[in-house]
Amino acid sequence: RPVKVLNLFAYTGGATLAAAKAGAAVTHVDASKGMVNWAKENARSSGLGDAPIRWIVDDCVKFAEREIRRGNHYDGIIMDPPSYGRGPKGEIWKIEEAIHPFVKLCAQLLSEEPLFYLINSYTTGLAPSVLTYMLSTELLPKYKGSVCSDELGLPVTESGLVLPCGASGRWESGER
Repeated sequence: RPVKVLNLFAYTGGATLAAAKAGAAVTHVDASKGMVNWAKENARSSGLGDAPIRWIVDDCVKFAEREIRRGNHYDGIIMDPPSYGRGPKGEIWKIEEAIHPFVKLCAQLLSEEPLFYLINSYTTGLAPSVLTYMLSTELLPKYKGSVCSDELGLPVTESGLVLPCGASGRWESGER
């Protein structure tokens, strides 16, 4: 089936390009015009210049609110929110305060038969269990599937240890 994916806080487009390469129509949203231009260049360099990608320079929260009003839905959502940021009018984003309301807001954008919802965060204070809780409480009551989360880290060759770098959480429908 045709698949629509929304990539929020999409930066230079790695996830956008992976989804487009897999055949999805992707909406790429980032507040930085420079990042969106860089992502477009990455698409061209990757042979995906003509892929079905909508490039949007906008505040992700405001974009999501408008998409809900428009009645638009997506089969997959990917987000990589910053720990801290400022919107174009000085709005402040602090992940500790904003992430759960944003996850709840974006859950309204999922189609009737969604495939996945991914959250990636390089905020070291945001534990994987928090992502599991948010995804479970916002998605499992309405959609079948499963939730898993894990810590992100970089291996340190000298010590053999892993340097914690954040967390990643995923809800998936189980549909293949």
